[in-house]
Amino acid sequence: MTVNRASARYEGFGKEGKGSITTRSGVLNAQPYGFGTRFEGQPGTNPEELIAAAHAACFTMALSFGLARAGYSGDTLETSAEVTLDQVDGGFEISKSALTLTGKVPGISAEEFAAIAKEAEMNCPVSKLLDCEITLEHTLES
Repeated sequence: MTVNRASARYEGFGKEGKGSITTRSGVLNAQPYGFGTRFEGQPGTNPEELIAAAHAACFTMALSFGLARAGYSGDTLETSAEVTLDQVDGGFEISKSALTLTGKVPGISAEEFAAIAKEAEMNCPVSKLLDCEITLEHTLES
């Protein structure tokens, strides 16, 4: 079992407040976030961007292990994730994480690639955590 941690600090309230996020590893160290970074495209990060990064990374790693178990040796997997934040009933909810995958796996059929990718999408720990629609589009390059 592994345990990771991050912390957030917010000074001020509402739109005027400013926050920062720090991770144990130091990859994020007082990285700014707030209303402007979440809704207005200002420099910094936001929770949905971090969830998208985590989902893309987790899914891609799960897929790489699934392909290895199936006997394939690697070339390249690239995944992007788009996380949607919707306003619902006066609040907000994450309603969707859309994964887009491009893979280059010598010797695999498109059908087997799709099946292993779907299994990874359903079983990566971040997919299991998210309580929203998850979609997967994939392209197998030759």
